[in-house]
Amino acid sequence: MTTTYDVIVIGSGHNGLVCGAYLAKSGLKTLVLERREIVGGAAVTEEFSPGFRASRFSYVMSLLHPRVIRDLELNSFGLQVLPANDLFCPLGADDHIVFSDDIHKTQAEFARFSRHDAEVYPQFARYLEESAVVVRQLLFETPVDPVRGWRGFKKSAALLWRHRTIGDRAYRMLDLLTQSAYDYLSAWFEHDTIKCLLAYYASIGTFAGPRSPGTAYVLMHHLMGEHQGAGGWGFVRGGMGGITAAIARSGARFGMQIATQAPVAEVLVNAGRAQGVRTVDGREFRARVVASNAAATTLFRRLVAPRHLPAELLREIDTFRTFSTAFKMNIAAHEPPRYRAFDAAREQFGYPTYVHVGPDIDYLERAYDDAKYGWYSRRPFLTAVVPTIVDDSLAPAGKHVINVFGGHAPYTLRDKASWADEKPNLTKAALAVLDEMAPGFSAQLIDVETLVAPDLEAIVGLPQGHIFHGELSADQLFWQRPAPHWADYRTPVIGLYQCGSSSHPGGGVSGIPGHNAAREILKDWKRL
Repeated sequence: MTTTYDVIVIGSGHNGLVCGAYLAKSGLKTLVLERREIVGGAAVTEEFSPGFRASRFSYVMSLLHPRVIRDLELNSFGLQVLPANDLFCPLGADDHIVFSDDIHKTQAEFARFSRHDAEVYPQFARYLEESAVVVRQLLFETPVDPVRGWRGFKKSAALLWRHRTIGDRAYRMLDLLTQSAYDYLSAWFEHDTIKCLLAYYASIGTFAGPRSPGTAYVLMHHLMGEHQGAGGWGFVRGGMGGITAAIARSGARFGMQIATQAPVAEVLVNAGRAQGVRTVDGREFRARVVASNAAATTLFRRLVAPRHLPAELLREIDTFRTFSTAFKMNIAAHEPPRYRAFDAAREQFGYPTYVHVGPDIDYLERAYDDAKYGWYSRRPFLTAVVPTIVDDSLAPAGKHVINVFGGHAPYTLRDKASWADEKPNLTKAALAVLDEMAPGFSAQLIDVETLVAPDLEAIVGLPQGHIFHGELSADQLFWQRPAPHWADYRTPVIGLYQCGSSSHPGGGVSGIPGHNAAREILKDWKRL
């Protein structure tokens, strides 16, 4: 049986849904195909233990762009953000530091360690914000191809003219793209604890340590969402599936359809044009446009036959770095971790719902060292969040869900070791770190689900488990994401587009790649 649409979107992750919703809103008959039985990609809420539901993969909202929220009216379709409190970082069992959006509160915290660092922090925050403005201006730009003839030159010149007010801030971007987080922060701060507090962000989701070149940009990528505002920072009521459910409902209002349990086996191509897709079970869906939310490695190496693609592109895709060392734990517990260093009266909030465990720079670097040589971190760095403090819909009364995101745990282990054998040992290592900071926490456990990079790839298609679909490094950004000449959401196949995190501006639950891809499809529509 063959069914015809204007647009078929491969994958119901948040970017696929955003792309589909914008196209449906523009009047195009749109179908989203999802291989799993639930909608949402990595932004889903699932039961992982009887009675306990978790944001199983992505776990906090930080980067979802206000433009997407506004355009698709997501608040009207059920999106509700519950604020998280200040970031709490235990420094061993008896000391800690708090990082707040309130600059004066953060200065007071910094002053406990360094008067100089407390005094310079407001200047640093302004400097970073001014740098972030440059990045934000580029988020909704379509990457240009400056070496592709006169048209590419004109587009490049127009891009430079639109952003001519950036001025000297362009030099700051060079620092961010090339420096390590440690070197970048050392130019401002003197105390290791304060440098570590900020450098922690540079390790999240990347196969790198705080001393690795280029990690300064990753630092800003995270801080730009969490502490400089996006569409809201905190927990989504009902879990991260609340985001994708709201997008799906918004799209449905305009006629967007979603079919689950419909894994795509092949993009149908004839005479250089996309004709539709064929699913694993043999169904064919025809369309003038196919938009792929799948990772670039999946699209170009599995879904499109090589004969339809230039060898140059395939070489670039084969060297696009996606090796992941991230892992995720979903924990059901009688009680949340009780951090010995936390003083509710002093901090003026009842419980630290958002915690980073990585007490010094060397700790973070050693965690990377283990992974660099093919093994999981003996003492991993951990982000632990407890959404059930503010959202009682996720667990039975009085019980709690703890989401733990950690590093590093390589996609492949050395000496042919198996994750089936080693996953319990990784779990023990992570829980041992939590027990150091929150004595007795392990005794409160009801159930634990640990997901390593191969699990993230197998379940939701993250390439090698990479949460950003690929490293956020200078050579994999803007006009090189995912490959030179094909960073403008288009592909060598007419009518086939990319709309996922492999495209500019990269990973995170922002919705921007989906938005930008939809815009380019609509620009091309009359010519297709």
